[in-house]
Amino acid sequence: MRLARRGLLPLLLLLPALARAQTAPRRGPHGGPVAVIDGHPVELLVSGTELALLVTDEQGRPSSTRHASGRLTIQAGGQTSTLTLRPAEPNRLVGTLPAPLPPGARLVFNGTIDHGHRGTARYVIE
Repeated sequence: MRLARRGLLPLLLLLPALARAQTAPRRGPHGGPVAVIDGHPVELLVSGTELALLVTDEQGRPSSTRHASGRLTIQAGGQTSTLTLRPAEPNRLVGTLPAPLPPGARLVFNGTIDHGHRGTARYVIE
């Protein structure tokens, strides 16, 4: 019983740190937040009013978006809007925002990526 307590105490002390590590947003190779759709990492990049989703395969190689489609639902400043994204080679879905996104804006992508994989990805602008 004493051994179980000794082994359990360090584990209990680590749980809050492990929970924070799991909820921290993952960053992609270009510095944007990453969500995973059916095994495909999808990185969000925003520069001013230009927005792009970069789609890669499980090994991090660019994944074609030739037949990809989708839309982004944006919640910012108490307003909700949608943005239709269009494919751009080699591995991007792009769109132009009406205005730059403020910190705290929430984005939800719904659509089809590489080879018909459908899914949803959620992002928060920092």
